[in-house]
Amino acid sequence: MMTRRLCSYGAALCLIGASLVGFANPTQLPENGTIGPKNVPEIGTSAPATTHPLPALFDNIEERTFQYFWDTANPENGLVPDRYPTPSFSSIAAVGFALTAYPIGAERGYVTRAAARERALKTIRFFADAPQGSDAHGMTGYKGFFYHFLDMKTGRRFEDTELSTVDTAMLLSGMLFCQSYFDGSDADEVEIRRLVEEIYGRVDWKWAQKRGPAIAYGWTPESSFINIDWRGYNEAMLVYILALGSPTHAVEPVAWEEWGRSYPDFFGTMYGQTYLTFTPMFGHQYSHVWIDFRAILDTPMRKAGYDYFENSRRATYAQRAYAIANPMKWAAYGENVWGLTASDGAADVELEFGGEKRQFRTYSPRGVGVEYTLAGMDVLLHRLGWSVQVPARRAAERDEEGIARWREETWPVIKGRRRTWVPGSTSRTSPARA
Repeated sequence: MMTRRLCSYGAALCLIGASLVGFANPTQLPENGTIGPKNVPEIGTSAPATTHPLPALFDNIEERTFQYFWDTANPENGLVPDRYPTPSFSSIAAVGFALTAYPIGAERGYVTRAAARERALKTIRFFADAPQGSDAHGMTGYKGFFYHFLDMKTGRRFEDTELSTVDTAMLLSGMLFCQSYFDGSDADEVEIRRLVEEIYGRVDWKWAQKRGPAIAYGWTPESSFINIDWRGYNEAMLVYILALGSPTHAVEPVAWEEWGRSYPDFFGTMYGQTYLTFTPMFGHQYSHVWIDFRAILDTPMRKAGYDYFENSRRATYAQRAYAIANPMKWAAYGENVWGLTASDGAADVELEFGGEKRQFRTYSPRGVGVEYTLAGMDVLLHRLGWSVQVPARRAAERDEEGIARWREETWPVIKGRRRTWVPGSTSRTSPARA
């Protein structure tokens, strides 16, 4: 059986495989900028949609992944814990993945459409009605964005967590997926579509361009904007896409150019694959949950000669090649390990392993070339139809300053302390996790 000691993001990676293996109708972005269907990209070598039947194991993984979100969500407000069964607050990104899972569950027959609709509507209503404001306490969000972590019961800001642009983007993507799926005339489906439009329209992306045209990581009422902006290449591609497409507060196209300005620092060759690198696997996957990037080419990828989907496929093979080579001689690495990503470890401690001292960590963005072990490894099973994402090294030697700044300024804000919430429990407090 699949372990229930999971991070919601780990479950999300299974959702990626479940929802994207059968992608069809890739799109081509011609020189005139018009999108239209095309079966084979003009540039790039992305694999076509899988046409052969997948092993029954895929159905099993897909159903259990759905069940993770369905069972762990608070049925009163739709909030999903950041991890389980470890006592946890809610992560708004996890809620976004859950909202994506519900329609898939309805399509697969795991729940009825009515049940999926009810859960989705309850969740979306909560965010539509949740208080927004600049106060440090008692708020769920501000300027249309939402706090990264929320109390599982009250839905208010958890301790001193940040207002997160990227996690808001993942939450919005789940909502927009529901808006597209629940397209019927039923009153609840009409309400879902209306509320999602309202929530998306409230997000003030221009406000988040404190040092424009880039978009900031986040904001706190105590210290204003976090002193780092989103620049590629990582999971925040979704932030810029939603900001560009906003019906009310759209940013200018120059924001995308700023996002990709640092791409040259991330292109490289790792384990036989040349691609745009990022260390943890999720950076190559999360935006792909909601967007089929095959044959959509911006200037950097047009120069590279392949699209973002192909880039993630290459990253996957590089990651697997690293696991096979296993240069640090970790246990259990091998040909069926298709990706290393951010995950929980047991402790921040230096221990002896393989005859030498190694640094182990609790939560950290693990990946190729990062010298510490994985306590929770996301393994994409071999023969996964679109061998997508997995990271290669983020060329840490070229980004030491940025990594140091992230650990000093951002990580303390994000990490915070942990409180208890277990489905069915009335307890809300627990010792802090340092």
